[in-house]
Amino acid sequence: MSQLLERAEYLLSAHNARQLPDDVGAEVAFAGRSNAGKSSALNALTRRNALARVSKTPGRTQQLVFFRVTPEAHLVDLPGYGYAKVPLELQAHWQAFIDRYFRNREALKGLVVVMDIRHPLKDYDLQMLGYAVERGLPAHALLTKADKLGRGQQMQTLQKVKKELASRFGDTVSVQTFSSQSRQGVDEARQIIGGWLGLGAPAAPAEPTA
Repeated sequence: MSQLLERAEYLLSAHNARQLPDDVGAEVAFAGRSNAGKSSALNALTRRNALARVSKTPGRTQQLVFFRVTPEAHLVDLPGYGYAKVPLELQAHWQAFIDRYFRNREALKGLVVVMDIRHPLKDYDLQMLGYAVERGLPAHALLTKADKLGRGQQMQTLQKVKKELASRFGDTVSVQTFSSQSRQGVDEARQIIGGWLGLGAPAAPAEPTA
């Protein structure tokens, strides 16, 4: 069941392919632009306040960070995008590493892309969703920080994002509103991720919520 996500614990950090754990079981990767709320989302989903380090400095996640839920199920925190202070050659290394990870990782069962609801669908967000669609993997978009907007604005943005994703990717990407602060949408996202990891019944595509 999705409650097993609460067992998540840090396993390792990988800076290159040699450091990755064995390619077995099931993994769900989390991607997001710097300051989109990815670490806060991971903490909310696992009900572990300090599982993923939340920083006011964008781009602190500089490796692939693996969290073990069960011996056969893992969450993977991908490097944030927007790290202006990082040398270009290191950005290029991460890009190549992530590209290889998405193309070759058999354990990867789904991708969650975290987007600030006030600034959704930036180039990086679409690029990461494209990786998943190209691999035939399910993808789910979390429109985070929904508590920053009124309900009407949330629904308007949600529908706009759904329409754009459908025009680009068909029905392969689901989307929902989410707030780490108010816990809006947490249970819905936990069900989807738990299903991908094989922790419970297979997850159905998310229905629009606000």
